Amino acid sequence: MSSLAPDEFRSETAYLNTASYGLPSNRALAATAEVNASWAAGKGGPMTHDSLVPELRAAFARLLAGAHADHIALGSGVAGLVGPVAAALPPGAEVLLAEGEFASVSSPFVHRGDLAVRVVPLAELATQVRPETALVAVSVVQSADGRITDLSELRAATAANDARLLIDATQAAGWLPLHFADADYWVCATFKWLIGARSVAFFAAAPESAAALRPIGPSWYAAEDRWTELYDPRALPVTTRRFDATPDWLGVVAASAGLSLIEELTVEKINAHNLDLADRFRTGLAELGREPVPGRSAIVVVPGAGELAPRLEEAGVIASARAGALRFAFHLYNDETDVDRALNALES
Repeated sequence: MSSLAPDEFRSETAYLNTASYGLPSNRALAATAEVNASWAAGKGGPMTHDSLVPELRAAFARLLAGAHADHIALGSGVAGLVGPVAAALPPGAEVLLAEGEFASVSSPFVHRGDLAVRVVPLAELATQVRPETALVAVSVVQSADGRITDLSELRAATAANDARLLIDATQAAGWLPLHFADADYWVCATFKWLIGARSVAFFAAAPESAAALRPIGPSWYAAEDRWTELYDPRALPVTTRRFDATPDWLGVVAASAGLSLIEELTVEKINAHNLDLADRFRTGLAELGREPVPGRSAIVVVPGAGELAPRLEEAGVIASARAGALRFAFHLYNDETDVDRALNALES
């Protein structure tokens, strides 16, 4: 099984670390180089590419089946986009989190200080939702071990108990099909599976869900009419765009290029590719006597093997150590030789 886009990437290693950081495509490198050259020549800076923002919103909306560009806001990181959701909860409200959840999802609730935060095993998350629960916050795909949340089951549980649901799609968007109606709020960074930029992230919410929130420190970019209100702020949009932060336009250029490639290949094709490679790797691990975390995911984690990451890197295999485990992530630029190289490195 070959790479889905062999002409777009330049990796000289078996790069299996997308769960930490995606590789840039050639089109993204070329686009950002062109902007930087124009900027250096004094002929136009990154901001001249603000026209890319509306299409970037629309492109992410297309990854959330049922979403519209008006449902999407741009930020720079997940935790900051979770902030308005955490701030809107009344004191003492119960927030349900999964054990081992990535800190950008949990920290805004844990550190607010006056919420009743309850942490339960991921497998029990849906059954632990109760009438007292105001909000459930969880990643579609867990960063630490690649386990996938059953969103249909969880959505049914939150709806039955009149609780809101916030989903982090950072480890899922780009390879796992997603549906907008499966949550009230979505957050997603682009620098991993969306092969975008560290400085660009998305917040998505339908009007009825967004209406319960207030922007925290809205910037000039979030104004109803930015240029008219530059020195006289008057109104914020009624759409989710009112949660916009001023974008890093160079990041927008890179993220736009990454999403264009994802759309060309399609999430369905990437999903099949990634899972086939992960399955091949799981089979090889079993033959080596190593048992990964159960489940079928593009992220494969070997418990207790985290100390091997530096030795694998010496062999040209790039994985990551997380929570004492060794984490491998398979994406569109990987192929069977990457799988075999990783297995050989583990065997030796």
